[in-house]
Amino acid sequence: MQEIIATGTQRHHETLLQVLKSYYQLTKPRIILLLLITTASGLWVAAHGEVDPLLVLVTMAGGALAAASANTINCLYDRDIDYIMERTRHRPLPSGRVQPRDALIFAIALAVTSFTLLTVFANLLAALLAMSGIVFYVAIYTHLLKRHSTQNIVIGGAAGAIPPLVGWAAVTGDLSWAPWVMFAIIFLWTPPHFWALAMMIRDDYAAVNVPMLPVIKGDEETARQIWYYTLLLLPLTLGLTYPLHTSGMVYAALAVFLGAIFAKKAWELLQAPTDRDKARSLFKYSILYLMLLSAGMVVDSLPVTHQVTTAIGQNVQVLISATGVM
Repeated sequence: MQEIIATGTQRHHETLLQVLKSYYQLTKPRIILLLLITTASGLWVAAHGEVDPLLVLVTMAGGALAAASANTINCLYDRDIDYIMERTRHRPLPSGRVQPRDALIFAIALAVTSFTLLTVFANLLAALLAMSGIVFYVAIYTHLLKRHSTQNIVIGGAAGAIPPLVGWAAVTGDLSWAPWVMFAIIFLWTPPHFWALAMMIRDDYAAVNVPMLPVIKGDEETARQIWYYTLLLLPLTLGLTYPLHTSGMVYAALAVFLGAIFAKKAWELLQAPTDRDKARSLFKYSILYLMLLSAGMVVDSLPVTHQVTTAIGQNVQVLISATGVM
């Protein structure tokens, strides 16, 4: 592949702060924030709301470093198409602010640090799961699927679903059904989330021959697939309450409320699939949805939540009994 620096657009840093900013941008920090929130859900639910602060710090740091490594390699691999698309042309690699060799060294250092932290302070399973996220995102999604299949984001979405597995494994050292349900929730959430974005920037993907679903099948089929995945996602979110009984009614109530809004927005997009504003609305809400759903798992797991819900339940039973006597 022809190096981007041959285009004559190479830039140079003038200060150390600019260097740090460029490497920071390589890691796609906004994506990492959402991954850390889902990691926290696995941590707190596995620990029944009572987590070791050091374990939280290490697991979050290790997860962030692993995600940063994967994102950096993704930027490295996609620097050719990033240069073509206007919205990504000014990223550190296509703009020439960071050289490919330096980005690769940076990514390797991040991965090694992540693996070491998680192995030493958490456990080997958590470390291996974090590394599997890097491998899946880079080898399966970025290399094999992204430029070759309309199912790229469906299968590749598994990489983004690994963080709650890492959080759960860091606490327990194993994986039960509950973390796999968390994995499945994010796996089914990813297509509606990402296809809504792809509908907004379909022309960019078409310009670089990336076969995102809206490019190949059109907006109507994409909106239909978003609706189908939404219908699969919403009942699955309740699986943590029943039959697993891992989360309680606080989480279940929030899941129903958030899911109803998600379904409404997906339905509105299905009725007007060419409306970019509706696609944007669904995309933005999908981020908030996953953040709040994960936060709901954390809040529901807290001992104080259990105490409050138990007290409310007992008072309701007393009231029912009293009413029955009267």
